[in-house]
Amino acid sequence: MKICWANVESFAEADVVIFGIPDESKSHSLRKGSSEAPHKIREISNIRDTYKRGNKISTGFPLDGIKCKVYDQGNILRAEVGETVSKIVSKSKVPIALGGDHSISTEIIKSIYKRYGAVSLVYFDAHPDFISSASGYYGSVVNDVLPYIDVKSSIQVGIRTPEQEEIDNIKKHNMPVVTPLDMLKSGIVKIEKNILERLGENVYVSIDMDAIDPAYAPGVSVPVPLGLQSLDVLYLLKSVARHGIVGLDIMEVCPNYDIKDRTSHLTSRMIGEAISSINKTS
Repeated sequence: MKICWANVESFAEADVVIFGIPDESKSHSLRKGSSEAPHKIREISNIRDTYKRGNKISTGFPLDGIKCKVYDQGNILRAEVGETVSKIVSKSKVPIALGGDHSISTEIIKSIYKRYGAVSLVYFDAHPDFISSASGYYGSVVNDVLPYIDVKSSIQVGIRTPEQEEIDNIKKHNMPVVTPLDMLKSGIVKIEKNILERLGENVYVSIDMDAIDPAYAPGVSVPVPLGLQSLDVLYLLKSVARHGIVGLDIMEVCPNYDIKDRTSHLTSRMIGEAISSINKTS
């Protein structure tokens, strides 16, 4: 099953390539099931983001429309991430990855780095993922990718439950953080301006869906109250996509704990809206 936003049948035609990694082997979460997310997101996409009139099935496009050519190449193994991403970016296409646990982002960013050099990372998450006393799992992603990102032009958004070790690393590396309270106090337009002014030329966006408040996204691996509103995350995602991105991943949807598939549907809509804001046509 392909996500409903796919509109071409081959890799060669595509501007944007979507792929799933149904793997949660590096997760320590008590909630299991993020490996089921790629299938569920596609399934709900086709159920709720399409409509049928007579014998014709159509996609309800985002307000901006979709100008890019989008190819869904299906699922891959974790071990295939590096090769897959390298192939996509070598042709100057934009990869969009569906996880799976957030540690997968490390392998994607490594491959992006080989093509573009150090990237500006926009990291949406409730957790900083800045553990340095351990590596190679979903809580150490930001520390693991430090050699592959430009910290001066990177930012974390949605952080609200750091461990002391992570606070120490944020300070040590001067990583700017936007909390939900910052968003409330400063307003979305000011936060948008601060993010865009910070970014470099090559921008990678990584989204753990727990950045969003569980009132909007209950089906995540590690839900944390007092999170971002879904519209705020969408607004910033679209703004950064218009600026220009070299890749995007959306991780940690946990369908087993969702309510009426709300989180999977929200994820599908976010993917469609991000694609609609990418200024890339062939």
